[in-house]
Amino acid sequence: MLTIKSFVFNPVQENTYVLYNDKKECCIIDPGCYFDEERDSLTLFIQQQSLKPTLLLNTHCHLDHVFGNKFVFEKWGLIPHIHPNEKPVLDMAEQAGKVWQLPFENYKGELKFLIEDTTLDFGGEPLEIRFTPGHSPGSVSFYHAPGQFIMGGDVLFDGSIGRTDLPGGDFETLFQTIQTQFFTLPDETKIYSGHGPVTTVGFEKMNNPFVKLY
Repeated sequence: MLTIKSFVFNPVQENTYVLYNDKKECCIIDPGCYFDEERDSLTLFIQQQSLKPTLLLNTHCHLDHVFGNKFVFEKWGLIPHIHPNEKPVLDMAEQAGKVWQLPFENYKGELKFLIEDTTLDFGGEPLEIRFTPGHSPGSVSFYHAPGQFIMGGDVLFDGSIGRTDLPGGDFETLFQTIQTQFFTLPDETKIYSGHGPVTTVGFEKMNNPFVKLY
């Protein structure tokens, strides 16, 4: 069984997630901690729960989702796992920080590349790697069928969708991603998005105005 803890970090109000299992192993997804107090908050939770961080995953590499990659690597020695198509996005994140007036020191070390349509073993729990581009060229989502949830990054939100006006974004691609990678999941599947509250596949099918455009 996996437990999910969420944090809202940085001025962009990004959702950072910690998944942890009964063995007290934890996986950090999209560490967006920008300020010292946010890094302290993440560290304190992990310490209080007596967790051992074993995995760092990025759904995609826009700056608000990778602010904390360098910190997590230096604190726990975790190498970021990204899709190969996100490498250029990660490389540009520090420059993007200057443009958005959110300067930060980007992680520049070793990377581990995720392979779409495979399953990642997290302490005996399966995380299916789904290729979900459109918002970003190499976005991936992590689907946990036993727990009936998907960590979706910035693809599909509660009543909205990821923006497609950033480099590598494309509305038609995003629309196809939602139809084929999200709406094929059971309606009760919870969507843990990169911003905003938790929603479900069934609710978004019926209510998301962007999906109803077609």
